[in-house]
Amino acid sequence: MRCATLWPDHLLPDAAVPPPWPGREVRLDGLVTYVRDTPATAAGAEPALYVHGLGGSSQNWTDLAGLLADRLDGQAIDLPGFGRSEPGRRYTIPAFADLVVRWIEHSGRGPVHLFGNSLGGAVAVQVAGLRPDLVRTLTLISPALPFLDFRRSLQGRMLPVLAIPGGERLVARRLTQLAPEVMAQQVLAACVADLSRICDQRRAEALEEIRVRYEAEHYAAAYVRTFRGLVSSFVRAYLPGPGSLWRLARTVRAPTLVVGGRQDRLVDVRVAPQTARVIPDSRLMMLDGVGHVAQLEVPRLVARAVVGLLAETGDAAGRSDLAR
Repeated sequence: MRCATLWPDHLLPDAAVPPPWPGREVRLDGLVTYVRDTPATAAGAEPALYVHGLGGSSQNWTDLAGLLADRLDGQAIDLPGFGRSEPGRRYTIPAFADLVVRWIEHSGRGPVHLFGNSLGGAVAVQVAGLRPDLVRTLTLISPALPFLDFRRSLQGRMLPVLAIPGGERLVARRLTQLAPEVMAQQVLAACVADLSRICDQRRAEALEEIRVRYEAEHYAAAYVRTFRGLVSSFVRAYLPGPGSLWRLARTVRAPTLVVGGRQDRLVDVRVAPQTARVIPDSRLMMLDGVGHVAQLEVPRLVARAVVGLLAETGDAAGRSDLAR
């Protein structure tokens, strides 16, 4: 493990607040998967795939994907049951990883630079560990790899719901009790350390995402079942036998960047450094005053670390910039 390299800020594109990138529905294995495309703005860009976290969507990557578009031809997917994708059949880390693998194969773009936040980070580790042929580099932002002290996460409040039959009905009832504006504010407060960094446009988009959830009958069940699958993967990680995400992380061979926020309220802040220690070829960036979604809160800083990784590992656009 070593410290992440930060690319010079002035070599990134000018600051902008792009709208969500255009999306499309793709039928994959009989289910609709929603995909947003961030087209490359320069020749020689390599394919990238972005995977969101629990309760998130492809919109979580709007700013970072835009900042990297001169190097990466981006696609961001909504996992089954989230965003605008149809509900899935299973809500487990292996099931989501299978979908990501199927999408990479289906898109026919070859191996990708794979990004994952939170739940998406756990999924990305599973993909990189089991299918190294599909992953050029790996970027993990507050990855939800296993930890057992749920007092270090606001999500620990959800644990009793897992023990109740039909717990998804309780979550659905909670959704109807709160106005969308209140729920959007609570979600942002849980994920972001400094809300002043979130512009009005992003706040409005977060509210629209909440409204989409309210209208989707399957959302509560997808959320609870995904959380149950995530907790199950945490428990298995500390038991003998196959299925441990930590053991799988040790097999990852892709050059990896791990980003953690020291004010993360959802994933134990010790997880990001542990992830970087476990993955052999890794770089770590821990950010003071940043929460669970650094790609939303400080996208330029994350982009600088990503471009540093790309330049270090042989990205053509990075090499050309070095000559400037």
